[in-house]
Amino acid sequence: MTHAQTLQLLEERYDHYDRPAFIHNDPISIPHRFTQRADVEISALFAALLAWGRRPTIISKVTELLRRMDDAPHQFVTQHQDEDLKKLLGFCHRTFCDTDLLYFVHWLRWYYAEHDTLEDAFMHGNTQRERLENFHTLFFSLPDAPQRTRKHVATPARGSACKRVNMYLRWLVRPDDRGVDFGLWTRLPAAELICPIDVHVERQARQLGLLTRPVVDWRAAEELTENLRRFDAADPVKYDFALFGLGVEEKR
Repeated sequence: MTHAQTLQLLEERYDHYDRPAFIHNDPISIPHRFTQRADVEISALFAALLAWGRRPTIISKVTELLRRMDDAPHQFVTQHQDEDLKKLLGFCHRTFCDTDLLYFVHWLRWYYAEHDTLEDAFMHGNTQRERLENFHTLFFSLPDAPQRTRKHVATPARGSACKRVNMYLRWLVRPDDRGVDFGLWTRLPAAELICPIDVHVERQARQLGLLTRPVVDWRAAEELTENLRRFDAADPVKYDFALFGLGVEEKR
């Protein structure tokens, strides 16, 4: 397939999927339930970092989690009393359980005591690799951080492609006049985002010759994104919609 043909295909599928109809069956539907910035940030963080498995299950489990927080995530993490934390006990999605959830809430309370937005936590570094590594360090900087919880926040320092964190940043950073991604954070350019790679994206990217690295790691995420920049240097991760959508279509 020529460069022009690939571009046409990506643009067509991007145009098809980057629409409000996409929201309903995707975890991004969770933060779309909220209007206040901090509620969007927190609900999106849980929706993104718990996004493994079937999409209906992810949406159901994050809905349950937020219900335990009285559907007011920012108020809960910043104003809860010890007694309120009992509502979180027993929560579990895959290997993310209440021990991990309690630390997330603890860290968020600590963080929001000093900052108005989670955007600040992703601004430490000159490259996306540095920013994600520094976010991971910051997130686990509290002395009581459980070792078991570290696997739930990926970092390029361990070679991870950081699919869920990159998806979170796409949601919050990417300007989108179609109403899917939020574009709430404006200090990090969309041009510097790294494309999330799930199984659908990987399969389609390989078929289109956009990904050649044999393992899906951080270098693979960089390779894919660099190739997508050939089609749109200012907004390469918009093609996440196209590659994901093509993968879903092929699976049907």
